[in-house]
Amino acid sequence: MAKVPELFGSMVFNDQMMLERLPKATYKALKKTIQNGEPLDESVANVVASAMKDWAIEKGCTHYTHWFQPMTGITAEKHDSFITPNGDGQVIMEFSGKELVKGEPDASSFPSGGIRATFEARGYTTWDPTSYAFAKDGTLYIPTAFCSYTGEVLDKKTPLLRSMERISTEACKVLNLLGKTDVTRVTTTVGPEQEYFLIDKDVYDQRKDLIYTGRTLFGAKAPKGQELDDHYFGAIKTRVAAFMADLDNELWKLGILAKTKHNEVAPSQHELAPIFTTTNIATDHNELTMEVMKKIAEKHGLVCLLHEKPFAGVNGSGKHNNWSISTNTGENLLDPGKTPETNIQFQLFLAAIVKAVHEYQDLLRISVASAGNDHRLGANEAPPAIISMYLGDDLGALVESIINGTEYISKGKVKMSTGVDVLPDFKKDTSDRNRTSPFAFTGNKFEFRALGSALNIACPNIMLNTMVAEELSEFYDELKDASDLDAAVKALIKKTFTEHQAIIF
Repeated sequence: MAKVPELFGSMVFNDQMMLERLPKATYKALKKTIQNGEPLDESVANVVASAMKDWAIEKGCTHYTHWFQPMTGITAEKHDSFITPNGDGQVIMEFSGKELVKGEPDASSFPSGGIRATFEARGYTTWDPTSYAFAKDGTLYIPTAFCSYTGEVLDKKTPLLRSMERISTEACKVLNLLGKTDVTRVTTTVGPEQEYFLIDKDVYDQRKDLIYTGRTLFGAKAPKGQELDDHYFGAIKTRVAAFMADLDNELWKLGILAKTKHNEVAPSQHELAPIFTTTNIATDHNELTMEVMKKIAEKHGLVCLLHEKPFAGVNGSGKHNNWSISTNTGENLLDPGKTPETNIQFQLFLAAIVKAVHEYQDLLRISVASAGNDHRLGANEAPPAIISMYLGDDLGALVESIINGTEYISKGKVKMSTGVDVLPDFKKDTSDRNRTSPFAFTGNKFEFRALGSALNIACPNIMLNTMVAEELSEFYDELKDASDLDAAVKALIKKTFTEHQAIIF
């Protein structure tokens, strides 16, 4: 078997492949598009398309597809072959920059929210160069955005990319104002943990309710539920371990950072957690993960259930959307540092997020609402449906000290006493983990815990990015003409925490 570093990303036309296969000038132009959002020249697209096609053919591909995310909550694809007639009854394999950049699927049968009549059929897909193309099942997959002939957005990717640009613009303005003039781009990152159930195919086939709805509609209560808590983090059964090993391999080939796997709380429930990456790529990867999970389960005589609440009386499945903000200079804006009481930049961004969640909590709630998920929320381990924020003891005390104008005394990292000499000493975290708040601070990120298992994570992240961008824009307008910036920032932080403390759990 191939070693993991060799296996990882082997089916992805990633940065390393582009560096190897593209002329230097083309590579640099493409990188400028990816990193700085600069428009892409058609001549660059032609060179990229040719290199991409050669690489895909080497990987056994005969077709390409513009892979997009309509408002169905799942992905869509139309496959075209590389073949072009050469005039003497033979064919050659071709792929142009125009075909890379633009596709034309029929847009009449996709959800449009009533903005188009059904006879208006033309729609366009356009290449998203910020998410790498990949090879799967003999086809080159090109991640794309999807819009109508008249320019209406018909997908989940376009608003996500817009929201990422918006928060980048507003965060850069604030950071530049604070003296961080070297920051030119700010990126939101996400690591979505994915929960799922695995059911034996033979048993599943006997249950019409599971087949048609993804959940049980009738039947006796499970003989063993979660009473003993013995399944959680328990030894993984051989058959499930084989599925998980197969799944890891397939995901690694596609460049997906699958990191953690374990048994979840409910019987037959499991979880996979990736390392965080850019929000756009994390969304693509999560859609792929769900698709690959189902296919690999079939190979092992299993069925993967992604319904949020497939069984009454046991845990439902969700996913935790670990959301953070980083700069192009490598700084995590949600890292409080060793002295959060003097980290004014962190306090300002924290205040923006507190204000955003308080003012736009209904949008966050709507972004995760579905019939299945509303059955799950508030049951077993799932957070309640009422939005609140948990900051932890230390940060909570900091916010209170700012509101009340009192001195903040950090508990600091306390040494953990196990009472066993042979066990090594370690420092415990400044706060416990909270399972009751749907939006919890977990060290250097926020964990939005209310997402349902089958959900496309784009929508919650569109809301998060946009609402925080809105608050940062308001902050900038309030601070830009201040004669004493330091005093104005501190006053704004105090005012914001005072007015919006009600959302803090």
